[in-house]
Amino acid sequence: MNTESRYDRGLAKLREIDGEAGERVLESLQGLAPDFARYLIEFPFGDIYSRPGLDLKSREIAVIAALTALGNATPQLKVHIQGALNVGVTREEVLETIMQMAVYAGFPAALNGLAAAKEVFAQGEPG
Repeated sequence: MNTESRYDRGLAKLREIDGEAGERVLESLQGLAPDFARYLIEFPFGDIYSRPGLDLKSREIAVIAALTALGNATPQLKVHIQGALNVGVTREEVLETIMQMAVYAGFPAALNGLAAAKEVFAQGEPG
């Protein structure tokens, strides 16, 4: 598989999930670390998100759980909460996923995740 096809496939998947938010992340990296921006497209989105084993809703629920559990990735969590909404995850599913993390990552991580969700929800539904 050539680099261009991985990139093209990844960019299409990023746009499908994150829309403008994904584009802004890439733009922010272009002047600073353009190679990293390319890696971000090729590996997670071109290789992993494009795999057939899970649908995008399931993938985004898993990402919300992981980022909530990390407890130190609030900007990325917000992007992925919006991405989840973009691919059909409901607000209730987002909240239940975050609350489930209280069992495994602790109440502080879940509370921070809920605060991130509140901010995303306040921005309104995806356009």
